[in-house]
Amino acid sequence: MMWSELYGAETEPADKNVESFINNKLWLELNEYLQKSYGVTPVKSYSKCSAQRGWNIKYQKTSKSLCTLYPMEGYFIALVVIGAKEQTEAELYLNTASDYVKKLYEKTMFSAGGRWLMINVSDEKILNDVKNLIAIRKPVNK
Repeated sequence: MMWSELYGAETEPADKNVESFINNKLWLELNEYLQKSYGVTPVKSYSKCSAQRGWNIKYQKTSKSLCTLYPMEGYFIALVVIGAKEQTEAELYLNTASDYVKKLYEKTMFSAGGRWLMINVSDEKILNDVKNLIAIRKPVNK
């Protein structure tokens, strides 16, 4: 069953429901990393966008969005926006990134102030790419 069918706009899922649906240790790892490294609290938000309808989890540091996470069955999607300011550093990083993230970056057009990378997080290498791209957007707290 689709995530958006399980939890409609009026039914916010509990954290345990999100974890159970995704059923992937990478989910917990990224959430813990973001909270500890950036000192941020996740915020659940419902999106009516037809591209990715349903509840998502947003991470934001001050006014800067770090990422938005979308639950999927067995994995999750991390939306990381690479703006014009981060573009050069991100492109240098791509030399060490997974083939999947390199190809995704290349095929994602720059629009609305950046490259809106919808990254399917399904393995450790891709998770590390997500962490590194977020760190390019906003360096980790010291």
